[in-house]
Amino acid sequence: MLKYSSTDRVLRIQKRLEYLYSDQASSCLERLEQLIGRYGVGIKTNTDNQPSWDQHDAFLITYGDMVSAGAETPLSTFKRFLDERVLGALNTVHILPFYPYSSSDDGFSVIDYRAVNSDYGTWDDIETLSQTYRLMFDLVVNHVSSKSPWFKDYQTGMAPARHYFIEMDPDTDLSEVTRPRSSPLLTPTQTPDGEKHVWTTFSEDQIDLNVQNPDLFFEMLDILFYYISKGARVIRLDAIAFLWKKIGTTCLHLPETHEVVKLLRDIFELVAPDAMIITETNVPHEENISYFGDGDEAHMVYQFSLPPLLMHALQTGDTTYLTTWANSLGDLPPKCTYFNFTSSHDGIGVRPLQGLIPDKEVKAILKRVEALGGVISMKQNSDGSESPYELNITYFNALGDGGEKEPSDLHIARFMCSQTVALAFQGIPAVYFNCLIGAQNNLAGIKKTGRARTINRGKWDYAELNDHLDNKNTVHAQVYHEYIRLLEIRKQHSAFHPDGLQKIWKINSEIFVLERTSPDGSETILSMSNFTSKTLEIEVRNHIPSLAKSRKWIDLISDKPWDSKNGTLTLKPYQTYWLT
Repeated sequence: MLKYSSTDRVLRIQKRLEYLYSDQASSCLERLEQLIGRYGVGIKTNTDNQPSWDQHDAFLITYGDMVSAGAETPLSTFKRFLDERVLGALNTVHILPFYPYSSSDDGFSVIDYRAVNSDYGTWDDIETLSQTYRLMFDLVVNHVSSKSPWFKDYQTGMAPARHYFIEMDPDTDLSEVTRPRSSPLLTPTQTPDGEKHVWTTFSEDQIDLNVQNPDLFFEMLDILFYYISKGARVIRLDAIAFLWKKIGTTCLHLPETHEVVKLLRDIFELVAPDAMIITETNVPHEENISYFGDGDEAHMVYQFSLPPLLMHALQTGDTTYLTTWANSLGDLPPKCTYFNFTSSHDGIGVRPLQGLIPDKEVKAILKRVEALGGVISMKQNSDGSESPYELNITYFNALGDGGEKEPSDLHIARFMCSQTVALAFQGIPAVYFNCLIGAQNNLAGIKKTGRARTINRGKWDYAELNDHLDNKNTVHAQVYHEYIRLLEIRKQHSAFHPDGLQKIWKINSEIFVLERTSPDGSETILSMSNFTSKTLEIEVRNHIPSLAKSRKWIDLISDKPWDSKNGTLTLKPYQTYWLT
């Protein structure tokens, strides 16, 4: 089958296999040949069928059981909710791991990669969703559940899984390894050869996989082909930065890890050229965007620095650090873009602030988040000390006034300002379900699970949620209806195309100004936001040359005209203009 593919592509694949698996590369290429066609996933000869995106694209991030109703499977209930509430506004759904899992991390401790959690539904439910929405699946390639058949086979010495894990002498010097957690890096377990210690980057229930073993790599590749056959068009490589281990290094972002991503990209172009790869690397910005490679790795990377910088700017009323960072973003490689989000199922990363704001400002953020009911999760450093890793709080609560019994109008306006700004950034917007409805801290959930991340993982009864959204006086309804309206506006304007140009203007520290221009230059939109709780009268004409080109502008959000002749804009607290 490979003979029907591009010779250059096959040569690239061969070289990558040689780099990763040296003398086993030839047999690996033969195994790839045998894999082609599995599950009906074969070589695509139409090289013009490449991933594409435009301003119509927007993702919803959700759990498979986010909405439930009676005896109906949650996935089918969720499909009904989507069709009734978001169809047209969001066209892609990231269903967080919906596979059977053990209890450590709500789906990210996978027991069976090829099954749907029976508490959520069936593969039929997934395939039904894929007929209306583009779907994103997780390939949890770094680790597997301690309750998985693979790990049980390891514990009993059964091949091939007895070679799927990383054994390590506990006396080995692993001080250079970068840790995202404060739990032990090695976990003891019993095997036919006595007690062994296995590598556990995230928790004792999430056992790291040995992708240096080609058998394991091809097992994962088989799973990937299966996902494509079930409707996946975007694959999220979870925790990919930690994939390859080498003693004496940080075991983070190693060249071999990047080579694995490039190899997967080459294989995608072979069998699913219309599909995309997104890498999940909650690290400082420059490290994060390294997964674009030279346009030959991920199609998308999470814009991890955006959520904490945006939150900080709105908490303080000072856009200085946000503006400086946004102005430093370079050109994107061809066929690559950002995945812009403010919130996800995880916490708000602290490491992506590294080098972007002073330490004293980080400490002030931590203090504010705790005062607003949030939790600070820590990571272990190489010297044995601990430092903040992520902020566990809903994004809505993170932008609260502090101490209020019910969210104020200013609180809601501040939150919607954050979401409106994120929608304007270059890239593709991704909205977490609990952000879409302005969900608040799930403190009862934390008490139940004992896990800090549960604070932002609340689930909903279908009828109860609809009652909230139909009552215009609820916070949920106010946030939801405005969010959907903004998404509908956004998709009508080519200036918001992910490939459109982006320019940042600095007027003062209270306003954030972002200019977007469509790829063909036919439309320009100025996104101007007041990040303070006071009304501002701003002279803008002399600061932004675009405003001098025409007198007649319209604000897309309010649908009101603005005459630039006098050059002054009035912005209410946390108001955003989208001027075109």
